[in-house]
Amino acid sequence: MKVVILAGGAGTRLAEETEARPKPMVEIGGRPILWHIMKLYSRHGFDEFVVCVGYKGELIKQYFADYHLRHSDVTFDLRGNRVTSHSNQNEPWKVTVVDTGAETLTGGRLKRVREHLAGEDVFLMTYGDGVADVDLGALVRFHRAHGRLATLTAVTPTDRFGVLTLEEDGRVSRFKEKQKYRDVHINGGFFALSPRVLDYVEGDSTAFEREPLERLAGEGQLMAFRHAGFWQCMDTLRDRKFLEGLWSTGRAPWKTWD
Repeated sequence: MKVVILAGGAGTRLAEETEARPKPMVEIGGRPILWHIMKLYSRHGFDEFVVCVGYKGELIKQYFADYHLRHSDVTFDLRGNRVTSHSNQNEPWKVTVVDTGAETLTGGRLKRVREHLAGEDVFLMTYGDGVADVDLGALVRFHRAHGRLATLTAVTPTDRFGVLTLEEDGRVSRFKEKQKYRDVHINGGFFALSPRVLDYVEGDSTAFEREPLERLAGEGQLMAFRHAGFWQCMDTLRDRKFLEGLWSTGRAPWKTWD
């Protein structure tokens, strides 16, 4: 099962960090937050990724091109023109990096990678700026069991996010983006989706969180997987410092891998 990661935004509210690099490459504990997200998926056995890039996307491509060089001991045989990597920590990942445009919105980025999802009945999707200790295997099982087109992960943060109206069976009956309420469920950004949801995206200027999710909710095709554990996005410098503090003290709840 493939995992699509939306990693193309400029991250303007993290301008101190993102003037020189895309937001998913901002580091927590010396590793890009993108790496942390991929480690979470890999922990649950999901190792094939489609990374949608845009703003400074060449830096993400270069990161994976140099991955072994960055994270391994290396012998350079200059006479023989050979490079040997000495690593016992190779990731089992297959990563496809797709340039989905600098100005494309989230729905448009998804639609642009449709060809890379051929043959998939379900794919996973998330954003390149949030970490959680979500049980992704349970998310997939829940999605397959209810049989609808889309499942989002519902979490309960403190403020500033869009709100969901949930029915007793988990169906999302209403989706409304970016209202300032507390102690309500919001979209945590970890999705299980049928490729058919791409038919709800008109084009590059479509934000997935608006018309597609609102229409899916209105048609009874959007379900919520409730996550009561840790969740945190990295939207601001304050968020980054919070995540860095958790990692540096060895108390990072999203670190569910060995």
